[in-house]
Amino acid sequence: MAGTSLAATRRAMLKGATFAVNGLACSMFAGTGTAIAAGGAHASRDRESLVAGTGIAAVQTQYGKIAGYRAHDIFAFKGVPYGDTTGGANRFLPPRPPKPWTGVRSARSYGLVAPQDKGTGRLHDDEAFLFQWNDSVEGEDCLRVNIWTPGIADNARRPVMVWLHGGGFAAGSGNDLPAFDGHNLARRGDVVVVTLNHRLNLLGFLDLAAHGSAYARSGNVGMLDIVAALAWVRDNIANFGGDPDRVTIFGQSGGGAKVSTLMGMPAAKGLFHRAIVQSGSVVLRNTPERSRRLTELTLRELGIGGNPIERLQAMPYADLVRASDAVMQRENKPMGPVFDMRRMVGNLGFGPVLDGDVLPTAPFGPDAPEMTADVPMIIGTTLNEFATAINHPEYEAMTMDDLRGRLAAMFPDRADAVLAAFRQRTPQASPFDLWSRIASAPMRRGAIDQAASKAVQRRAPAYLYWFQWQTNVLDGRPRAFHCAEIPFVFANAERCDHMTGGGPRAAALEASIADAWIAFARTGNPNHAGLPVWRPYEATTQATMLFDDRCRLVLGIDREEQASVT
Repeated sequence: MAGTSLAATRRAMLKGATFAVNGLACSMFAGTGTAIAAGGAHASRDRESLVAGTGIAAVQTQYGKIAGYRAHDIFAFKGVPYGDTTGGANRFLPPRPPKPWTGVRSARSYGLVAPQDKGTGRLHDDEAFLFQWNDSVEGEDCLRVNIWTPGIADNARRPVMVWLHGGGFAAGSGNDLPAFDGHNLARRGDVVVVTLNHRLNLLGFLDLAAHGSAYARSGNVGMLDIVAALAWVRDNIANFGGDPDRVTIFGQSGGGAKVSTLMGMPAAKGLFHRAIVQSGSVVLRNTPERSRRLTELTLRELGIGGNPIERLQAMPYADLVRASDAVMQRENKPMGPVFDMRRMVGNLGFGPVLDGDVLPTAPFGPDAPEMTADVPMIIGTTLNEFATAINHPEYEAMTMDDLRGRLAAMFPDRADAVLAAFRQRTPQASPFDLWSRIASAPMRRGAIDQAASKAVQRRAPAYLYWFQWQTNVLDGRPRAFHCAEIPFVFANAERCDHMTGGGPRAAALEASIADAWIAFARTGNPNHAGLPVWRPYEATTQATMLFDDRCRLVLGIDREEQASVT
């Protein structure tokens, strides 16, 4: 989802009787693994599980030397600057390079995260247990990357996997959830894993183009931050054992939407070579007209007229977000009791702007840009996305009459046809299970459309997946929820047993998914020995990999269902 903070929308969705926002941003715990000798002056410490100190994990970057630590066989570097502070006179301007430093800078702890409204999810016991968020200190000096690598300065040229966090364009960070820790993925795949922070909400997307040429790109500086991070990776990652010519960007939810957006940004061309979109195909963008309207309404709410720049740059973030929240509450339509992705799209707040410059056109569609036509993709969603019983055990008691009432509100002209289409494949499904799949269908439709757009270009394959594995945690109420696949992607299924339940069942799926993502980062093809042959998407076959206890490739599995809701 996107918006300035969308606090009001989140509250409405959480109170609505159909679903809960399942944590749109996914902290770091200590890594595990088998100790491997690192050599050098500290070889006597090689049997220790974690080594940190003078001369340990020291790497030169273009701005200065940093020192991280070694956890078992993986080197970790955290809070590494890729840009200068975005506060004060730099607020709303494109990112600037960090100031060089002398000596050795510590890179052993995460840096500040972008200012944000974290929403209401942390107030609910189910969500708090399921996601176990890491609430880091916020601040505008937040342009930081975190790196995990099996080797440094060893000329290994490993594939690089750059993760973009969720939270729409409003919240989140590169260390938001335990699932984001890159240690196990780096170790399992012999890859370099990078996560990052960037500007969010109105600090990243307030369109001030009407108030001076210096701010012509202000509506997209949050995305330009990500471009700056990718440029830092290009210029520095070889010193961390990575290959700057084999960079995969991957992200979930808002992070997937950022991946989708980067596919249409000329400034990002050549900075990545493969792309993975997880539950991020319904890409939310503002027109210049809407973005400037939201800006002017926010300025009016703040009581600022004339040239607002200096006052905006000096104003506390809390005052800015209070005003923008008030605007969004008035501008956005109430969510009501029925989850409707179409309504969510209409409720876009501050997010990327189709400005004809930074983002000239929509990355997918009839005029999809040629510049990323050669970039292979993995695209997919989860079965239940936002429509789960997290926080609401009572939803499991939904009756068929309840379901018909919800469908009549969502599809007033074809409710019976929709119900019949979804019951045909799963006639024994409960009313709530049917509702959950129907409400999640627009997310699946977005992924199909995105894959179809790539197929039309016929320049690089798109591999479509559908994550259907359902957790047993919390009596199974979360089902295949929004974010459910992330621990498996990062090889963190056991570490994140609060999401997966852990154990052999989760470990088996982890092997299938993590190894597919690793293979794709290495070669552009996700196939590996532990998975059925995964064919690229074609309109005639609609090949989809189902990730479940038994992974399998299916063809056109939900054509009738999709036709009924489109």
